[in-house]
Amino acid sequence: MTSNYSQLSIDPLSSNQIAVTITYLEQTERPALVMPPAPSIGQRRNVALMRVEQPPVHFYRYMYDLVGAPFNWISRRTMSDDDLAAILHDENVYFYVLYVGGAPAGLAEIDARNETTHEIKFFGLAPDFTGLGVGRYFFTNVLDLAWSRAPQCLKLETCTLDHPAALPLYQKFGFKVTGRRQGFVQRLIPNQQK
Repeated sequence: MTSNYSQLSIDPLSSNQIAVTITYLEQTERPALVMPPAPSIGQRRNVALMRVEQPPVHFYRYMYDLVGAPFNWISRRTMSDDDLAAILHDENVYFYVLYVGGAPAGLAEIDARNETTHEIKFFGLAPDFTGLGVGRYFFTNVLDLAWSRAPQCLKLETCTLDHPAALPLYQKFGFKVTGRRQGFVQRLIPNQQK
């Protein structure tokens, strides 16, 4: 699978690039999901998953950086505001934010622009919320939402720069590896935006 958000080159173009392996995964049938209860994290007991309709680009960029910067997420950082808004404001692109105790704790983006094959483009937790049991709850709900429009196939990808629990989590939920690619991605430079 080649996607428009895996900017991968075969050879390093500069010292500002990092070697990476991208793993492509898919499901071809909706899994039987058991919805876990919302996690309770210390005094933060309120957990909410909300769809952000027509998200302002600045809010999306904030969430993308909060969740993705530790893992070198770069593709959306270099997009112009207009190009990013065109994707985010498409009626078949769904952007969700997980809140824990009123604070943003994670993001998920589902691209359903292809009627038969949907993609979980981005999924992740803010650093303060990793390792607390929130990921399984969040991913179960995102997976249910992704299958709710009845695609024939659901795809996602992860890479060696992502959290080490990402690939095992996806596989526990029944995603099968369909391919791998090795190459280089641009190293994240703080405040790098178009």
